[in-house]
Amino acid sequence: MAKPLSSPPRLPAWALSRRDDWLEADVAFAAGIALKSLDDLVRTKPAWAGCWRQRQALRCAAAAVRLGARNEDEHALRDALLLTAAGDNPGPAGNAYLAFKRLAAKKGVITHAFLTELAALLALPWDDGLAATVIDRIDEALQSGRAVPFVVADLVTAIFVERPDAEILAWGLADWLIATRLKWEHPVPILMAERYGAAFRTLGGRGRVRPGDEAFGRAVCLALVDGTEAAFRAASDIARRADRLLSVAPKLRTKGADAVIRKLLEEDAIQATAPGTNLSRWASTRLFERLKSLGAARELSGRSSFRIFGL
Repeated sequence: MAKPLSSPPRLPAWALSRRDDWLEADVAFAAGIALKSLDDLVRTKPAWAGCWRQRQALRCAAAAVRLGARNEDEHALRDALLLTAAGDNPGPAGNAYLAFKRLAAKKGVITHAFLTELAALLALPWDDGLAATVIDRIDEALQSGRAVPFVVADLVTAIFVERPDAEILAWGLADWLIATRLKWEHPVPILMAERYGAAFRTLGGRGRVRPGDEAFGRAVCLALVDGTEAAFRAASDIARRADRLLSVAPKLRTKGADAVIRKLLEEDAIQATAPGTNLSRWASTRLFERLKSLGAARELSGRSSFRIFGL
């Protein structure tokens, strides 16, 4: 059973109530506290970590879609992926979500083949030369002796300068870089979701800090603080629901319920038909209604048909 969170993880109040007159050392220290706190949570390896990472991927994908001048929200992104038949194209927004899902599940090194796959999902014009350049920038980041937030800022800047249209890819790789430097098994998608947040507002509040700007390293540090706090709020909510799910699991009599429980713990959401669990439509419907009545799962679409459930 997942270990309950006795108290929601939070960052110190001083790290969240920042001031405009903070120096680079101040924001770097706050970012370090954020990464250490996030590292502590990741290393507990809760049973619901998969759902948490995938929900973070959804949040990042929504920001990526916005950067691509589209307006699909999180509900639309879920629909694009979950309600598209296997083998069919879920469209640009659905593919962007799929790219962040793949990044959240990524283990090990970034390969040429993986970059090519991500570029295709993000509709990013790609060639072998650019892939080699990106891999070189990743290698430089891995060998850098700078603190993690500034290595991340350097990586995003290097890719952005090479190809401004690859900014979404750069943010996704930044989360992978953090995971690699901190020796996590999987990335936790965070930074893309902060692209339109307070961290990247200019000090005058009239513009946005962009990769390569003098204040970009500072902004990345602040984005790590904000992104970690948002990830903690999501983790607390998911952990509470996962604890409830696991506590009621022994009461379930549906044969095959274990497969549904595993999917709920590993994915952001699943269809009411529970594909891949060998349950009939009738059996899966009854099971999800039972889980909903027990407070162990939520219906996320708000529809009476084509329903989607998750923690």
